[in-house]
Amino acid sequence: MIDPILPTYNRVDLVFERGEGAWLFTKDGERYLDFTAGIAVNVLGHAHPHLVAALTEQAGKLWHISNVFRIEGGERLAKRLTEATFADTMFFTNSGAEALECAIKMARKYHDANGAPERYRMITFEGAFHGRTLATIAAGGNPKYLEGFGPAMPGFDQVPFGDLAAVRAVIGPQTGAILIEPVQGEGGVRTASWAFLRELRALCDEKGLLLILDEVQCGVGRTGKFFAHEWSGITPDIMAVAKGIGGGFPVGACLAKEEAAKGMVAGTHGSTYGGNPLAMSVANAVLDVVLAEGFMEQVQTTSARLRQKLAELKDRHPAVIAEVRGEGLLVGLRTHVPNTDLVVALRAEHMLVPTAGENVVRLLPPLTIGEEEIEAAFTRLDAACTRLESGLRPEAEKQAVKGAAA
Repeated sequence: MIDPILPTYNRVDLVFERGEGAWLFTKDGERYLDFTAGIAVNVLGHAHPHLVAALTEQAGKLWHISNVFRIEGGERLAKRLTEATFADTMFFTNSGAEALECAIKMARKYHDANGAPERYRMITFEGAFHGRTLATIAAGGNPKYLEGFGPAMPGFDQVPFGDLAAVRAVIGPQTGAILIEPVQGEGGVRTASWAFLRELRALCDEKGLLLILDEVQCGVGRTGKFFAHEWSGITPDIMAVAKGIGGGFPVGACLAKEEAAKGMVAGTHGSTYGGNPLAMSVANAVLDVVLAEGFMEQVQTTSARLRQKLAELKDRHPAVIAEVRGEGLLVGLRTHVPNTDLVVALRAEHMLVPTAGENVVRLLPPLTIGEEEIEAAFTRLDAACTRLESGLRPEAEKQAVKGAAA
């Protein structure tokens, strides 16, 4: 029988019935510690009461009316986001890929409005992931995602991550913008140094380029600041956000300075569902929590505690854990064993985590975790590493014998 769902995902054979905080429950009552969080989406965990109340209340009033009419929840959300960020204006979307599409179009339209339509090219970085549309896979440049989809959309020049000389070398008369993730999630939880972001900002100012940040995964408190770039002290011209901004409900946004957005006049862009009343009610509820006094400080404290435990884990299991990396609660464990082996071993311990590039396992817990969840995670990670070491031991003994013979 043909599966009625297109087989584009290698799905794990687990079905969850409900969630509570950082925990997921199957129909037969098995409990799993969720450090995937919908891939950095569920920043407040599962079934957060404030989000549930906001969605339930709005569901009884109005779901969808289209952007032909004013949407008060969107106006309120936009005002709150502009007050809390660099932005003057924004466009609401349903996903991160759509937010990036808007950002790419906005950058091109900006230069067109300035009488330089030839400045459509954009510098991007190796290891990036910006989405699955034709434009965003071209921006990301990963051959795995480009294969079979015909010629890549033109306009993107990729350079090594963190290499300012390479960025300078590729700038030409057609270059209009630089696009970067402050912390690459899919690419291996690689952080652009805050100094590098400051250098990019200065370079954009020098060359008349727009600086675009993709904070779809690393934004909305994930690093201990509302947005990751705040650690560097710079501001972008355009920024794409999604994932955490909806806390599990599909919401995205493209934020921009007024000057950068000046080409996006009536009729230049649109979205049927973007900014719908349901999405706006949930996103406003997310902001109620993450922008509350003390929330970011608590994320920083929690992440420091988690990092401390992971350092202990690395010391206890050097044959499995090669490196702990990342920022805040966007954490990567680079492994000596195949990262998928650790994912499977953790699943056997009832803990859920996703992989990333560079043989990394990501830890993406809800931002609301506490000591109980950190200890539960350490216990499961420790057990999974021990499980893998049992499989490694015969080979390690062989190598030890060879070394002794030499």
